[in-house]
Amino acid sequence: MKVVLLGSGNVATHLAKALKANGEEIVQIYSKQLDHAALLANLMGCQAVQKLNDLNPDADLYIIAVKDDVIAEVALALKNFEGLVVHTSGTTDLALLSAIVKHAGVFYPLQTFSKAKDVSFEQIPICIEANDEDQLAVLKKIASKLSRQVHELGGDKRRVLHLAAVFASNFPNHLYALANQILEENNLDFQIIRPLIAETAEKVMFSLPNKVQTGPAIREDENTINKHLEMLKSMPELQSIYQSLSESIKLTLK
Repeated sequence: MKVVLLGSGNVATHLAKALKANGEEIVQIYSKQLDHAALLANLMGCQAVQKLNDLNPDADLYIIAVKDDVIAEVALALKNFEGLVVHTSGTTDLALLSAIVKHAGVFYPLQTFSKAKDVSFEQIPICIEANDEDQLAVLKKIASKLSRQVHELGGDKRRVLHLAAVFASNFPNHLYALANQILEENNLDFQIIRPLIAETAEKVMFSLPNKVQTGPAIREDENTINKHLEMLKSMPELQSIYQSLSESIKLTLK
């Protein structure tokens, strides 16, 4: 299958690598920044393009892996193409593509990606959707080559999943950054809490999160909570976050 990747960021990079490793032919990488497209294209041994007018019209699959607010703009360049066009967004409705192209779908890998770290697609849930059964079958075949977890999900369920993913991944990572801020301001190294982070993540692989919650809030240890809030007095934003999260944890006791 001939594949064109529209985008050269984290998702596009990992998808391109996984697809090529599983026998698909990557024929083009598109990006508004040609040097970014060229970096990935060189890895894939294919053509880098900077202009939508230069896209190969004869590919079988076009994967739009760009910011949600430019998906429609990119899709418009594909409106007369016969190949299957998919986006990788967790929140964008399939209807947006269906209104522009003949064969439309969604290919949403539920994972956090960074170019610097390799991931194995085998355990990554891939959520698929298409505007007809034939195209859904094509996506299922492709996704099944990459992952053992392929889920046919409509837009509403996919958006709920994406929302949950923000709570499960993006927000905790931001809290790690805030923890690092506290440590740095007190001449402590982030390395010292990495084992704690790893153990916390490991626990929820085997138990539901509310069953393994620890800390002063779940113990209703108001003395410790008040001491922590006092320590954060010079950082009112962090103090507010600490208080809100502590109150949220306490609500699970009721």
